[in-house]
Amino acid sequence: MIDINESVMQFLLAFVVVGPLLGAAAALLPAPPGLKGKSPEQAVLRHGVTVTGAVLIAAIVLALGFDHDQPSKMQASTDISWIPALDVRIHLGIDGISLPLLVLTALLTFLCALYSYFKMPAGPTPKAFVALLLVLESGMLATFAVLDLLLFFLAFEMVLIPMYFLIARWGGEGRSQAAWRFILYTLLGSVVMLLGLLLIGIKAGTFDMMALATDNGRSLTTSVQVIAVLAIGIGLAVKTPMWPLHSWLPDAHTAAPTVGSVLLAGVLLKMGTYGFVRILLPIAPDGFRTFAPYLAALAVVGIIYGSLACLALAKQGAKGDLKRLIAYSSVGHMGFVLLGISTMTPTGVNGALFANIAHGLITGLLFFLVGALKDRTGTTDLDTLAEETGAALYGRAPRLGGLLAFGAVASLGLPGLAGFWGEMLALFGAFRPADGLSRPAFLTFMAIAAFGTLLTAAYLLVVVRRVCMGALPQDVPKLTDVRSYEFAAWTPLVVLTVVAGLWPKALLGLSDPAVQQLLAGGTR
Repeated sequence: MIDINESVMQFLLAFVVVGPLLGAAAALLPAPPGLKGKSPEQAVLRHGVTVTGAVLIAAIVLALGFDHDQPSKMQASTDISWIPALDVRIHLGIDGISLPLLVLTALLTFLCALYSYFKMPAGPTPKAFVALLLVLESGMLATFAVLDLLLFFLAFEMVLIPMYFLIARWGGEGRSQAAWRFILYTLLGSVVMLLGLLLIGIKAGTFDMMALATDNGRSLTTSVQVIAVLAIGIGLAVKTPMWPLHSWLPDAHTAAPTVGSVLLAGVLLKMGTYGFVRILLPIAPDGFRTFAPYLAALAVVGIIYGSLACLALAKQGAKGDLKRLIAYSSVGHMGFVLLGISTMTPTGVNGALFANIAHGLITGLLFFLVGALKDRTGTTDLDTLAEETGAALYGRAPRLGGLLAFGAVASLGLPGLAGFWGEMLALFGAFRPADGLSRPAFLTFMAIAAFGTLLTAAYLLVVVRRVCMGALPQDVPKLTDVRSYEFAAWTPLVVLTVVAGLWPKALLGLSDPAVQQLLAGGTR
């Protein structure tokens, strides 16, 4: 930790949120200011790397200046009245819950911009691509930084349009239908969520999330809390996505360009689960307790469903798509996050927050790797990869094959890697849920979820065996192994996956005090 003046911290957080928007506007100028390249296209891509890099540096300095002795305290806070009649404020701040997600978002966006500089997806002008990527980054970062319900909704919705165009204009086969399904599902869920947010704000007399969390639902009747949790929960569950509201996800991932899939899995899904923790748990605890068993039940169904879908796709002759398989795996992994949140315990919620970060790192890496495989072989079809163009990946591109195997074992929760701790803590939380929740029911959910970890291991090991292992035919040429820019984009994800697995206290030490205070119904 370094000592940084509070006003500097406020400026850094404001820059992290607003900087990408300014960068997006500059990207649309005839020539991005201060940057030159061999062509205007190269110059604007370099501009995207520069802006996202500056935001990442600001986020890292913000993390270094964060008071780690008081992670439950809101820091770098800015609180300015915006719409006095509704008591809507421009209220920003970070604590131990939001800081890791903020840094993860800045990191993944920078890595995507760096990757795109060398491997721009096929589509319209790079100007539009860079501008949309920066608007998307601003919306994602704002979601984790704002402390006003209406501002949260605006940030939550801000990501939809740029992601829609990234899929629809730079995506692959079936991109138009996938983009429409993505935006229709999320918009319909958001309309319901807005009604719930307005209900809380009107009944409580404020939209300030800190004031509402401190009140801990005392100004809201149980019936109001139940209605609000149902409405807001639907909107958050669509974005997560929770089974059975997940059907937009596989198509969106399959059609999206590589960087779109990385950000969709690595950040956008986390916005939904973050809303459960930041809004519903502290603001409407009685209403959340009413729905917690149903949320847990849907979560474990999602775990089993996602794993079985992946197993079906991994089978030989099933015409499975590797990108689609990883998309379905996200349904299962996010099921563990929802299970941890539904326990309403510090152990379970900490596990959910840890699993959020782990999933962002590991699944982001996997989508990068699948994108690289498609660039080299022209396909993500498992049968084709296994039998014709990608057989014995260890022999044809050993570093690429090794990274794919690493991502797979990290995703299945191998101890010592980041994927292990979140799922384990979610299961521990279900073993002893909060008072007022049925322990026999949650023990059942825990047993089903634990079985889901075995299914996860099964389909991922099948994928590794089919794609990476086997005799190398003599007449099959070698593939280009990991390129320098790929190494630069993927190494941080590999390193952080190992560090988080070996040193979980780095994340849990941040989140646990904040979660303890949040569940106790207090903020400072």
